[in-house]
Amino acid sequence: MTAKQPLLSVQNLHVKVEDKEILKGVDLNIYAGEVHAIMGRNGSGKSTLSYTLIGHPRYVVTEGKILFKGVDIVEMTPDQRARNGMALAFQYPVAIPGVSVSNFLRASVKAIRGKDVPVKEFRQELKAQMKKLGVADEFLGRYINDGFSGGEKKRIEILQLALLKPALAVLDETDSGLDIDALKIVSEGINNLSNPETAILLITHYQRILNYVEPQFVHVFQDGRIVKSGGGELSKELEARGYDWVLQELTSSAVS
Repeated sequence: MTAKQPLLSVQNLHVKVEDKEILKGVDLNIYAGEVHAIMGRNGSGKSTLSYTLIGHPRYVVTEGKILFKGVDIVEMTPDQRARNGMALAFQYPVAIPGVSVSNFLRASVKAIRGKDVPVKEFRQELKAQMKKLGVADEFLGRYINDGFSGGEKKRIEILQLALLKPALAVLDETDSGLDIDALKIVSEGINNLSNPETAILLITHYQRILNYVEPQFVHVFQDGRIVKSGGGELSKELEARGYDWVLQELTSSAVS
């Protein structure tokens, strides 16, 4: 019987930005339907992993593989990765003056699905997702993220993911800048993305979003690599004890 293949398999991944090595041997397997959380201090390499996965040209893979659906995507462009089923929600979504939310979302859906979606069908799908995320109709005519609050930007990001239906959704510190009400709504949107065909990789500093989006797996990043992995309970332990105890544990293991 053939073993189940990971949706994403990161193998001994080394990445540099300019002349500085940031990722120093990351190994990570994610299967369809799973929710993984990556936690760690600032500068540990978490966001570098997300930008590398999506193919940002500034992040250069010097060693290792990124297998997505069994294919090494290291040489793929960001748009090729997106059409193949990968999507990234940014920590700091950029404003695009002159491009309305409605036009941007319809163009995105067309690009990913490879065909134009009938206007009536698209609007029905869009309105249904907007209702779930509490996005008012007035946003459709506004320019993308232009003058939006932090919570509004993140809701539009999740709205886009809900329409694109990626196989892998990478969420880079989506909880950043959210008040408690926005956090609950955005978290519900993330939970709605989760299904047996879709995997979620959630990158965060804090445990608070994990009160609403429960991961099956938690990984701790330190100095460009995963140094500890566990179940959802690991996030609560990190919240209670901080990151120092993980480093102390590693030091003790190295000494012994």
